Amino acid sequence: MAVIVKYIVVRNGVEKMTFATKKEADAYDKMLDIADNLYDFIETADIDLEEKQLEDIAFFLASNKEKMISIFKGVKPKASPPAKNTVEEKKDARSNPALANPSHVAKPKSGNKK
Repeated sequence: MAVIVKYIVVRNGVEKMTFATKKEADAYDKMLDIADNLYDFIETADIDLEEKQLEDIAFFLASNKEKMISIFKGVKPKASPPAKNTVEEKKDARSNPALANPSHVAKPKSGNKK
């Protein structure tokens, strides 16, 4: 019989994600903490956003923390190639509510290439 250790990130009684290592689970939990703090900060702005939009923006900024730090330092971020969705990723998204929201995936910008 095999013993498998899983680390589950739980927020407000809801399982968000399961990881194989504590390090990955802690990193994801920290990213969610950052997203919560960003949500509270953005909410104070005089901008008319729906709750879902506010959550999506906060999650996007938190999940791109390193790029945001560079931007705040005045460095122009490098464009990354758009992620390719595979059949397995789509299957994971259906079975995992944390992955099911495609709005958390960066969409490529259209327009002039420099």
